[in-house]
Amino acid sequence: MRRKLNIKVDNVALYKHQLYQYALNYPHFAILNSHHYPSKFPFIAALGAISILTPQKDFFDSLFYWKKNIHDWVFGHLSYDLKNEIEPLQSNNPDFIHFPLMSFFQPQIIIFINNSHVCYQYPERQTKKEIQKIHSDILSTPVEKIVNIPNFKQRMSREEYFHRFNQIKRHIQLGNIYEINFCQEFYCENFIANPALCFNELAQTTPMPFSAFYRHHHSFLLCASPERYLKKEGLKICSQPIKGTQKRSSANDIQNKHILENNAKEHAENVMIVDLVRNDLSRTANKNSVKVKELCKVYAFPTVFQMISTIESKVSPHIPFTDIIKTTFPMGSMTGAPKIKAMEIIEQYEKTKRGLFSGSVGYITPDNDFDFNVVIRSLQINQANNYANFITGGAITIQSEAENEYSECFVKAQGLLNALKTKIE
Repeated sequence: MRRKLNIKVDNVALYKHQLYQYALNYPHFAILNSHHYPSKFPFIAALGAISILTPQKDFFDSLFYWKKNIHDWVFGHLSYDLKNEIEPLQSNNPDFIHFPLMSFFQPQIIIFINNSHVCYQYPERQTKKEIQKIHSDILSTPVEKIVNIPNFKQRMSREEYFHRFNQIKRHIQLGNIYEINFCQEFYCENFIANPALCFNELAQTTPMPFSAFYRHHHSFLLCASPERYLKKEGLKICSQPIKGTQKRSSANDIQNKHILENNAKEHAENVMIVDLVRNDLSRTANKNSVKVKELCKVYAFPTVFQMISTIESKVSPHIPFTDIIKTTFPMGSMTGAPKIKAMEIIEQYEKTKRGLFSGSVGYITPDNDFDFNVVIRSLQINQANNYANFITGGAITIQSEAENEYSECFVKAQGLLNALKTKIE
């Protein structure tokens, strides 16, 4: 059982910036910001760890029984390569970020922000005075401006991308797959910038509904994601895959929105993934409960338009929450269809492990409700080796053309590059 302390803050934007910096005092934290988009919990910060789960085997069973014994909030992540523990797959590409496949922590302090109201939730063994001291320390934390972010390099040349694209297209022509999410890495080997300052810039320039600032020891995630992977509220499950991107332009904004709304290729990509998600949800859903609530709806975000579909289902109370995650992970929007074959081909043609990219960060409540994002539009940092990367890509179908898909990688990277005030060499 947690105690609560409610405090009103005058300058919420400054408080959040100070909180990002203050969080660096903890080796584990998760800060989830919905940036005024509709959300049950607009802003949550989980700082420090009372207990930590980082399993090496039996991942979902371990999470289920650990969480059962805690009956508290937990926060954590699922890396993309957790797929190998769900399906007979492997990952042999190099990994320079080193997030574990799965890790969750029970936080020492949880901070909820709603408008100007801040609510601290803390264990009974802590005192109100200790929490007031933490609040005072946050308010006195100095903030700075971001400086000197190095340029990023491409792991894959343009020529190599086109060559691999054509090989993947051949798989589609042969009927091995119908759609695949093919990505490339951009990296920096001397990244020493302050992650909190970088995330604050990202949050200000690219405010997204599933933003996350997350740390596991030396590894950091700075995420500006527009996409929900999976949400459980009571017995209702919701997934909202994104397929379809169009850049925004002050000169042609309405026209660009219409282009995406009427793009047959993007519609086809989205519908394929909707079918995959429907199938995934049906594995734990009550009979006839899987419904497409919204199909191919175009939404505006700060730098892009996105085509989003919403699929819902209902589950029985006896279904373990971990089964709902296990039967849908990794999310179809980041793999392709058929899912297992697409993941095999992704491993063959991409050059690095995705790590937490294409994975998920989120929370699980004391009642085992949860909400997890899709980790895209994100910077990953390993402070142990000063390595940082971001990964972008898109869906390839029979209608795709290499030039367009290659350009889309850079469109998706632009928000991050603008926030960091850097570029690709």
